[in-house]
Amino acid sequence: MTIDLPIPITRYFAFDAARDLDALATCFTDDATVKDEGQVYEGCEAIIAWKRGAGSKYKYTVEPFAVATEGNRTIVTGHLVGNFPGSPVDLRYGFRFDGDRIADLEIGA
Repeated sequence: MTIDLPIPITRYFAFDAARDLDALATCFTDDATVKDEGQVYEGCEAIIAWKRGAGSKYKYTVEPFAVATEGNRTIVTGHLVGNFPGSPVDLRYGFRFDGDRIADLEIGA
């Protein structure tokens, strides 16, 4: 299923799928924040370290299938499948932008 996503989100999911961390870093502002699994990652270096750890620990794919707007956030729901406990699962990705880059991302069920 194909859905229309804002360009920063399309780039985020494409670079994540390709495991291209250098390109993924360009999706975020320098002081961006990511919240995932009860942890908070602040700044681009911490975010890339988080992705590096998740990418080496688990192999996964994400297929976005729904998008909505809630206040100043764009919420994407994606089907996540991989070799992690509880797979598969549908997760919500809450994005907030600063211009054309991601300033804040919160991932949860």
